[in-house]
Amino acid sequence: MTPPNPTNLPTVCLRLGAFLCFAGWTWVHYYWEAPYGVLLWHDATFEFASRLGLTWEEFVGDGINEGFVQQWIAKLWWLYLACTLLTLTVRPKSWLQMGGLVLGSGLMVVLSYAAYVASQNQLPMFIEHGGQMLSPILLVMALALGVRHRATVITAIVAVILTFAGHGSYALGLWPTPGNFYAMTTLILGVEYPTAQTMLRIAGVLDFVVCIGICIPYLRRPAALYASLWGFLTAIARPVAGMSWGLNYWGADQYLHEAVLRAPHCLIPLCLFLLWGQPPSTDNLDKLEPTDSEPMGNE
Repeated sequence: MTPPNPTNLPTVCLRLGAFLCFAGWTWVHYYWEAPYGVLLWHDATFEFASRLGLTWEEFVGDGINEGFVQQWIAKLWWLYLACTLLTLTVRPKSWLQMGGLVLGSGLMVVLSYAAYVASQNQLPMFIEHGGQMLSPILLVMALALGVRHRATVITAIVAVILTFAGHGSYALGLWPTPGNFYAMTTLILGVEYPTAQTMLRIAGVLDFVVCIGICIPYLRRPAALYASLWGFLTAIARPVAGMSWGLNYWGADQYLHEAVLRAPHCLIPLCLFLLWGQPPSTDNLDKLEPTDSEPMGNE
């Protein structure tokens, strides 16, 4: 009997993370307004519209009728839906589908840049989306190179570090801590503001401990496990704090996607945790996996 491939479950983690991330953003684009307004509503956009022979009202809408930009933004959810389906159907050597996912990663970068601009160019706002931006790329790398390949593992580590460094910068107060961090902490745990602030500062320190520990051979597996658990808890905190029996659909349409699109924050470190707990693979695709004597090697 052929033994089960030990890399199947880590690859499933990456596939599921990319699927849920795209699915969550598909809902945002379909049900809510996509967050591109901050990139479009300024003087440069007006000049571009003028060159096209359009008035400002024709280009962006007049409050009653949708303009050119709004009409096309409303159609973008089809692209995210297509990427969502690609995460389920893509297979090794499906180069066309892999190319579609790489383009999907580019869409994630644009979304993250829009959030960065909307936050008045706060760097943590951009880098904390690292897991989401790199999730499609990681799935492609796992299928094309192997999930245990050095490049795949290093990219996954970078994704975790970016996510936790961005979150930790806010939680630790290096940048102004978002109000929803305090709101979720006080609502879920029933604590007052001073206690919530202390808890956030501790969480911020642990975020940076993860960023360091995941690079140290004897600490990286527990660091990856903590990152996976914390990524899950911070994701579900959104619907737990926001949903209520008194809302239509219990508020699921407003808050559930906030957890779903953050799935890579949990599943990418879980992939690393599973990989580092397995013996080295003999698969030819995994020949470039680091050895015990190298910085990225197994314990």
